[in-house]
Formats: sequence, C-alpha cells, structure tokens
Amino acid sequence: MRAADELPVLRTLGDLAELVERSPHLYVRWSRGPVADEESAASRDGLTGVRMPGLSANPLDVESWWEDRPVEVWVARRLYDYSHLPREKGAGVRPWVLRGRVQGRGPDNEPLVRDVQPISWIDERVMEEAQAAVVDQEGAWGPMRREGT
Repeated sequence: MRAADELPVLRTLGDLAELVERSPHLYVRWSRGPVADEESAASRDGLTGVRMPGLSANPLDVESWWEDRPVEVWVARRLYDYSHLPREKGAGVRPWVLRGRVQGRGPDNEPLVRDVQPISWIDERVMEEAQAAVVDQEGAWGPMRREGT
C-alpha cells in the first residue's frame, strides 16, 4: 500500500467527478487514512463493537437512474451525506478514494471493502464545493446525521 503522503490529492469537485466518470468501482472512505486502516483491515460496528469483514466505504459509481444529470452533483451528494463523520470520529478523519473488493455489508447497508487500493485524498476545498452544490439544489437536503438525532 502506498504511504498516505504519496497519494495524489483531488482539489476540486470537477476532479473527483472526472475520476468517477473514467474509473468505475471506486469508494469513498472517511478515516485517518490508508496507513491507519491497514493496521486494522476492518471496521467495527459502532453500536455493538463487532469486527466486520472489511472497511466501511460508500460507492461513488453513478447509478443508471441518475441518467444524464451532472456527475458533480452526484459526487457532491455522496460526500455531503457523510460530512458529519469528521466531527463524530475526531481529529485527522477525512475522506479518501479507494478501489477494493466488496466482502459484505455493514449495519447501514454500506459496502465492506477488502483488498484496498488507495487512489487519492479528497481536499477540504472539494467538501466546500460539495456543500455549495447541495445548497444550490431545490429540495430539502441534509447530511445523513442531523443535529439532535
């Protein structure tokens, strides 16, 4: 596995959308990074503490029902939905892109990924662009974890 400081950094939402368009089967993971994750090689269920058979990640592939809508909005949604994780999991937690093999599903039906190949870090600027893209949408939208829940 490449060292975290060797990973390229995606600096714009457009860069991430372009990567997703040209490279299928990518996932985003929120953690302290590939090096920290390599030590455990698995996530734990937050409620029960049970070790799961892979790392929790979220798919970035655009679903067919999205049709010809902007990929930037798709990936903005994928990022925004889990933007609460750095606040909940603490310092050093940030998003990064990976490729891997799905080993199962976690308690939130998220893929559990093994044989991880780190692709890139996602810069904070991308997160800011994702939030702006979500705010520009007409419907009510919020991250998966909302205040007070």
